[in-house]
Amino acid sequence: MTRLITQRLASLATSLVLLCLVLSAATSIVHADSDDGIVRVKSAVPMPEAISRIKADIAAKGIKFFLEVDQSRLAADAGIKLRPSTLLVFGNPPLGTQFITANPNAGLDWPVRLLLTQDDNGEVWAVWTDFDWIAKRHNITNREAQFKMATTVVKSITSTITTK
Repeated sequence: MTRLITQRLASLATSLVLLCLVLSAATSIVHADSDDGIVRVKSAVPMPEAISRIKADIAAKGIKFFLEVDQSRLAADAGIKLRPSTLLVFGNPPLGTQFITANPNAGLDWPVRLLLTQDDNGEVWAVWTDFDWIAKRHNITNREAQFKMATTVVKSITSTITTK
């Protein structure tokens, strides 16, 4: 009886440790604020390398790259100081247009916008709008598989900057 209890406690302890490790890793990599729909992934590399890696991964996946906006350069041109901030716009029209056909107003959120920004501490972050939040915003209830696919793809793209 004592041996059985010891085995169960050991098994429970192991499960709890594994759960804590998984949750700790997940929260340090991705943070979604359900109130505003913002997802943030911390980069392990400097801004120029993060931009380069993300653009390379977008190309490798055959995703259409539309635009790179260096917001800090635009600010500098206007005489305003801004920490490094670059907006990347990309997408897969066969996937993204399905959201727009479900609700034309979803065109406000498509194609995908991924912001790379540097905070006051010099840390670089990839930031985007959570796709479940977009679905709720536009009351799109019949494209669950497509939203899940979009989430998987963007998480895969941003995973390229989470390690040195």
